[in-house]
Amino acid sequence: MAEARQTLHQQQQALTRYLRDPEHCPVPAGMDAARVQVYRDLIFENMRSLLSGTFPVLVSVLGQEQWRACVRRFLREHRCVTPMFGKIAEEFVTYLAAHPSPDWPPFVAELAHYEWVEMALLQSEAEPLSSHDEAALLDLPLRVSPLAWPLAYQWPVHRLAPGYQPSTPPAQPTLLLVRRTPGFEVRFAELSPLAWRLLQRIEEYPGLAGRGQLLALAQEAGVASFEFMDSAVALLRRMQEQGVVGVQPHPVN
Repeated sequence: MAEARQTLHQQQQALTRYLRDPEHCPVPAGMDAARVQVYRDLIFENMRSLLSGTFPVLVSVLGQEQWRACVRRFLREHRCVTPMFGKIAEEFVTYLAAHPSPDWPPFVAELAHYEWVEMALLQSEAEPLSSHDEAALLDLPLRVSPLAWPLAYQWPVHRLAPGYQPSTPPAQPTLLLVRRTPGFEVRFAELSPLAWRLLQRIEEYPGLAGRGQLLALAQEAGVASFEFMDSAVALLRRMQEQGVVGVQPHPVN
């Protein structure tokens, strides 16, 4: 009986090896090749279709032949830790970052992450920030909405396309804000270095009130606080109106 179970296990291992890598692994002995190939094609096409819907720009940049090779490599080399289709795209992004290929443009991993963010925000179960009086922004500690992600990329991911594929990154990083609106729309916007740093500071110093954040930001930027505060307060209020920042529900000790 133990021998039969071991044989079944060996057959299962041989089958999965073939399904993952049919170019280098044979059809398992004793199995009908035509039937096994149906499973092979079904698994690959399901994975390709699932990922293609999440990464349309990446598909267009790579082209169909290279995209299929990319999906095949992912199937062959990666072992997913989740059965949830919505999480497989995240594992794909992690895989691309950890296993770059000289056959791919150097921006592939960042482009994939940028495209994945939209799906991640749409699927997020996080709650939006509650509204508060604008005056509280300066007097209470701030927080960034879990539905607003400030992102920094080496490559101009929001501009990449089949007709625009730079070979070297620009001197300055690409700073973006991606947020989900109350109507479940995902919006993308470029951030100035100052706005990006403000959001970063709020996450780094969660106990600091809004006024303290802005004064510290002015000091970092090397500008006089009296010249800086009017525009900085206006920026902070715009972010509040967009649901990007709000006050902490309770002061952070």
